[in-house]
Amino acid sequence: MSLPVHLVETLAHARVGAPVALEGDEAHHAVAVRRMRVGERLVLTDGRGRTVVAAVTATAKRSLEAVVEEVADHPEPAPSVTVVQALPKGDRGELAVEVLTEVGVAEVVPWAAARSVAVWKGERAERSLARWRATAREAAKQARRPWHPQVPPLTRTQDVCALVAAADLAVVLHEEATEALSALSVPASGRLVVVVGPEGGLTEEEVAALVAAGARSVRLGAEVLRTSTAGLAAVAALLAATPRWG
Repeated sequence: MSLPVHLVETLAHARVGAPVALEGDEAHHAVAVRRMRVGERLVLTDGRGRTVVAAVTATAKRSLEAVVEEVADHPEPAPSVTVVQALPKGDRGELAVEVLTEVGVAEVVPWAAARSVAVWKGERAERSLARWRATAREAAKQARRPWHPQVPPLTRTQDVCALVAAADLAVVLHEEATEALSALSVPASGRLVVVVGPEGGLTEEEVAALVAAGARSVRLGAEVLRTSTAGLAAVAALLAATPRWG
C-alpha cells in the first residue's frame, strides 16, 4: 500500500536524518483524519518535484514532526501538457480538473469561451478559481504526483491563441473536424496544448482563431464527449503515443 502524501511549502533544506515539520490543515488531516502515529511513515512533497519519505516522531492537533529517511528529486515529465478548459456549468469544472490532474497534465487553464454557460466575475471568480486549485492539489496528492499542476487565473481567447502559438503541438477538439487525433505525430518532449470547448461547442470564430494560431482541429472519434471528460480522453491518447506512457 502506498504511503500517504502531504504537501508542504518547501523542502529546499531537507536532508536525510534532519527533522521536518508538517503544520496547519495538512497536519490536522494527517493526525485527525489519517490518524498517523509515531513511527509511521509518510511522503511529503513540495509539488515542484522534490519528495521525502519521513518517519513520524511527534504529533499534535495541528502539527506533526518527522525525521527524513529519503530525499528524491523528480524531473518534470516530458512532454508537458497544458489543457485549456472552457468553463463548464455546475461542478463539472472541478471534475475536469480532477481527472486531468490524475492523468498528469502540467497546467489547467480556465477559459471564458463564447458559449460558456458559467460566468466567473468578482468574488465568484475568486471562489471558483480557489476550488479548481484545491481540487488540483488534492487530486495530485491522491495520484502521488511530485509535480502538481498549475491553475492560472481565467484567460481569454487571445491569450489561448498565444499559448497555442508557443506550443510544440496544439490541438483543438472539434466534433466537425476531419482530422483524427490518433493520426497525429506527437513529439516526445516540449509542450502540448489541448483546447476543450464548452457544452455549447466552439464558435466558428474561435476555431478559426485557434487554427490561425497554429492549432490542429481534431476529433476524438464518432462520439461527442462531455466537456468535463473530453480533455481526459485527448490527453490520454496523446500521452499513449509518447515515452511517458511507453
